Amino acid sequence: MVISGDKGLSSAARSQLEKEIANLRAQRAALAPQPGEQERTGDAADQADVIDRAESAARLDRQIADLAAKMEHGGYGNAQLPDGTTVTLRFSDGDEETFQVVTVPGEDADAITSDSPLGLALVGRKAGDEITYRTPRGDAKATVLKVTPPK
Repeated sequence: MVISGDKGLSSAARSQLEKEIANLRAQRAALAPQPGEQERTGDAADQADVIDRAESAARLDRQIADLAAKMEHGGYGNAQLPDGTTVTLRFSDGDEETFQVVTVPGEDADAITSDSPLGLALVGRKAGDEITYRTPRGDAKATVLKVTPPK
C-alpha cells in the first residue's frame, strides 16, 4: 500500500494501523476456503460453518477497508481532534486526568480515541468549558482544564 503524506496521523498511529491491518489480513487468510472445501457436500453443520466463516470474512474485509481508509485519508477531519492532542479534564468526582488523543486504540490506558464519545465531545473546546458525553452508564460530565495540540 502506498501512502502519501502523513494525513494528520502520528508515526505511532500509522505504525499501529499498519500492524492492525496486517493482523486482520492474517485472520482473513485463515478463513479462506481450503482446496476442495466448496466442492464437498456436507451436513447442515458443515454448511453452517462455511456460512459463519464467510460472514466473519466479510466483517474482517470491512474492518480492513475502514483502517485502510484511515491510512489513506487521515484519522480525523474537522469533526475530530488531531492525533497526539493532549487534554486534561476534571471529572464530576473531582479527579483530574490527562489523556492523549489517538486515532487507533492501543494498550495505553491514558489514551482516548478521537472518534469516541469523549473524544468527540472535546472538539472545539477550550480550558474552562464543560462537556457532556455518553458512557455505557449514561451521560457523564467533565470540565476541560487544558487542550494542547500536537507538535
